[in-house]
Amino acid sequence: MSTARPHTGTGIRLNAPAPGWAITADVVVVGSGVAGLTAALRCAAAGLATVVVTKARLDDGSTRWAQGGIAAALGDGDTPEQHLDDTLVAGAGLCDEEAVRALVTEGPGAVRRLIDTGARFDTSESGDIALTREGGHHRRRIAHAGGDATGVEISRALVEAARDAGLRTIENALVLDLLTDADGRTAGVTLHVMGEGQHDGVGAVHAPAVVLATGGMGQVFSATTNPAVSTGDGVALALRAGAEVSDLEFVQFHPTVLFLGTDSEGQQPLVSEAVRGEGAHLVDASGTRFMLGQHELAELAPRDIVAKAIMRRMREQGADHMYLDARHFGARMWEQRFPTILAACRAHGMDPVTEPVPVAPAAHYASGGVRTDLRGRTTVPGLWACGEVACTGVHGANRLASNSLLEGLVFAERIAADITSAVRPGSAAAPGSAVPPADTAGTLLPLIDPAVRADIQRIMSHGAGVLRSAASLTEAAAALEAVHRKAADGGPDGGRTKPAEPGVESWETSNLLCVARVLTAAALAREETRGCHWREDHPDRDDAAFHHHLVVRIAPDRSLLVTRTESTAFPPTALREQ
Repeated sequence: MSTARPHTGTGIRLNAPAPGWAITADVVVVGSGVAGLTAALRCAAAGLATVVVTKARLDDGSTRWAQGGIAAALGDGDTPEQHLDDTLVAGAGLCDEEAVRALVTEGPGAVRRLIDTGARFDTSESGDIALTREGGHHRRRIAHAGGDATGVEISRALVEAARDAGLRTIENALVLDLLTDADGRTAGVTLHVMGEGQHDGVGAVHAPAVVLATGGMGQVFSATTNPAVSTGDGVALALRAGAEVSDLEFVQFHPTVLFLGTDSEGQQPLVSEAVRGEGAHLVDASGTRFMLGQHELAELAPRDIVAKAIMRRMREQGADHMYLDARHFGARMWEQRFPTILAACRAHGMDPVTEPVPVAPAAHYASGGVRTDLRGRTTVPGLWACGEVACTGVHGANRLASNSLLEGLVFAERIAADITSAVRPGSAAAPGSAVPPADTAGTLLPLIDPAVRADIQRIMSHGAGVLRSAASLTEAAAALEAVHRKAADGGPDGGRTKPAEPGVESWETSNLLCVARVLTAAALAREETRGCHWREDHPDRDDAAFHHHLVVRIAPDRSLLVTRTESTAFPPTALREQ
């Protein structure tokens, strides 16, 4: 086996010191949400030496923030076929039906295995799993825990299982770049660890199999429901490694995020769709329900439709938010069914028991990501991806509510099965104590000053947010290019001051700039309105010209190549013998 070296498929990598330490494993999983820990637990149970790398603590990812629940055909009268139909409708013509069929048919079993792992879902008086409805679902099929704390419970169960299984974990570690061997095959990752004692600073985990489960990129916008760790690290790493990404223009803006003011930035409190599923109404300042007549499901229409309706009403009335009215629930229902949301509202001086609460759309979920096949393989041999970082084809142009946790479960299990059939235990890429040499042939990305992070977010919110047009996207692309060019010239003022230093904040900002540029390029290329991609200058869906996916990769000259394909699926890459 060739010795790993820290360079990527494109020859591009982050500007970081050479690794000063290294460990080996059979599999390294980057991310500790539902997708990452499920994949890691399955691989470890099959006898593979598995290391989990996570950016903060094990339970600090997006999974713990999931309120509504997990969708699966578990109730009487419900079927996977009905779940499939609802998913395809929400996806606005761009779902990969084979991927959706895998999701809905394997989903109920995956949920039951999660219960066997220790997750405790809310139950009805009869002892069955309690199910609710959310937008786009024609059946009550959303399992929830702790009322509105489903993610917290799933994260708790998986973290406990990981600790009980003795999974090796490296916390407070930002993944940097993919390692490859002399044949261009995945051989591990480089990472920067903060405060781990024995493993501190930049190091490497050598492994023949790498699973990206790094979550989303919501922090590319000023206001988002995503936690601070969601800076697009996995998508940016994959692009530098030569992988393809797909459907990145389809960013879902959750319709009902607690409105804290026009200047509020960072992670915003989510008001779960399950609140509308239990009967809450969207109203304007006069108390008028404006979703009636907009869709057969009214407030429970797919998220893109509700978000657009809110934005239209806001524009018509010159308002910066609408309201969610659930006063008819009463105090007891709020306290028992939605305690987390109730506490968040009251912490911000609002009481949904006695008053409608202000809401507005905010960036929530990336329907696109690193392009994979049905086994989670990316276009880079030895690199898999699952969860929000991946584009499996399940979500199409708009994710159906509560399908994300299920996708993480189902495709993590598929990835683990694929890896265990291909990787022999003990087949690490390099000796455990080896420190890979510095790569002098690769191209170092210019470091992006963390001070411009807020500028990137404002550029994206203004030009590539809920409402988009050729003018706004072109302006955003030019502004992002200016940020990149200034960094390449030596700093924010062309090199007259000291350039940014290598470190977590500058690496995160580099990743945000990367995904922002790709998202904007894809959104500019898609001249139609479809799903959660809303072009004001092209307000109609155009199946004749755009019934396809946009795939982006980085060319050898570092430009972005945008191509079209009929499907996110691709012929699987044959794994070489280990």
